[in-house]
Amino acid sequence: MSPTGSAGPRWGRSGEWFDVDAFRSAKGRAAVLRRATQTAVVLGSTQDERVVDRRRMAQSGFALARRRSGGGAVLVTPGDPLWIDLWIPRGDPLWSDDVSVAAEWVGEWWVAALSAVGLGGDAQLSVQRGSSVRSSWSDLVCFAGAGPGEVFIADRSGSAAPRKLVGVAQWRGREGALFHSAAYCRFEPQPLVELLDVPDDGRLPMIERLSSVATGLEAVAGGDFDVDRLRQALIELLPSGAPWAVQTEP
Repeated sequence: MSPTGSAGPRWGRSGEWFDVDAFRSAKGRAAVLRRATQTAVVLGSTQDERVVDRRRMAQSGFALARRRSGGGAVLVTPGDPLWIDLWIPRGDPLWSDDVSVAAEWVGEWWVAALSAVGLGGDAQLSVQRGSSVRSSWSDLVCFAGAGPGEVFIADRSGSAAPRKLVGVAQWRGREGALFHSAAYCRFEPQPLVELLDVPDDGRLPMIERLSSVATGLEAVAGGDFDVDRLRQALIELLPSGAPWAVQTEP
């Protein structure tokens, strides 16, 4: 997996998007900055495909994909969210045998990059530490819960609970750990909720609830946001201690 992107996993057909075997052969750290080329619902590793409404999916024309990490469904569209895969080989200084703390460095890295581009600071941004915190819909939708390493931003007015800004999920094998991390430019839960197999009268409450527990980069910035600036900050602030092979997908 080279810095020029000549090898490694690529966004392609939906079945190839989350090929962990491409990472397992890497000898060192790797970071892949993803650029989705199609709209897809991405399920967690243990989710049954019946969580989506097949009729609605067929009408939408969206792809259905599955990642190897756990958690709920997410919707990816061309350019959104900003999605970065991170591979840490076993034995690396960033490796931890404790699943509940293994992703904390990922959240800390995002916090540093977000702060560097003016999106919050130490007082506003926080990293979920310890075990996951589940909610009514977290098994169904990724951004409904709080998992280790995920980043939350405090409400400026202090009148509401912090909202999730960066989602993190991990897959672990004998060779190392793969961390998926993503932040939406615009967090709009309705398109995903409309494709889930839930009662029609439950869709609006779910959309309202998700809107209250998660947010996007543009909402935090208060308008248009230069996501390329954040992408560059993330590359520049990758943790030291070992070299990184960085691949940016076109």
